[in-house]
Amino acid sequence: MGSLRILVGCKRVIDYAVKIRVKPDKRGVITEGVKHSLNPFDEIAIEEAVRLKEKKLAQEIVAVSIGPTACQETLRTALAMGADRAIHVEVDDKSYETLQPIHVSKILAKLAAQEKIDVVIVGKQAIDDDSNSSAQMTASLLGWPQATNASKVDISGTDATVTREVDGGLETIKCKLPLVISADLRLNEPRYATLPNIMKAKKKPIDKKKATDLGVDVEPRIEILSVEEPPKREAGTKVESVDDLLNKLKQLGRI
Repeated sequence: MGSLRILVGCKRVIDYAVKIRVKPDKRGVITEGVKHSLNPFDEIAIEEAVRLKEKKLAQEIVAVSIGPTACQETLRTALAMGADRAIHVEVDDKSYETLQPIHVSKILAKLAAQEKIDVVIVGKQAIDDDSNSSAQMTASLLGWPQATNASKVDISGTDATVTREVDGGLETIKCKLPLVISADLRLNEPRYATLPNIMKAKKKPIDKKKATDLGVDVEPRIEILSVEEPPKREAGTKVESVDDLLNKLKQLGRI
């Protein structure tokens, strides 16, 4: 059995299939009574950690979620997929509304140091705020190498070879452990948690901490002034022929 200790970030987000609605005061989106689930990219991160354990490269997988009590449901999903134990960093609802990637990164970095972690894996971005910055800032705070947007990970000894998705195609980099990885869509296909594993997950430990226990101040650094829905798309029109299409585009000033 390998000796790697892996920390995986697990964010609770509004489920990808839910239609998002903006609050009347335009200070955020409606979350009450809305289905939430584990961020899909974080699901990929958990799957990769479990595969590393199945390859006998990892010894322990620790899942972490930051937020209100409901985050424990998200951690149970990670535990059912194969994480060994979980840490819930409790943040009250009001502070959670203004929690930013810098706060998340500081918490992850502190936990990585406390838990003697070798590899931190997070999703490349959360599907709610799409920040794509927690992995980068966590690596910076720890002074570790980073391999972001990973589509393939190979670990041998203290070396990791990671294939990254970049604008022009694929880039392969070699890093020394300890390392921060962010998971891209094509890294793997996450497994479904089986019923026996869901039952076992109920007995796995969830350690509770507060951000203050880790010496992290979660005061907001930015203020959200307004959240707006994207403009509604106008209905299309049908045309009879290519000539009609060209005439229509000329009338609209598109050509």
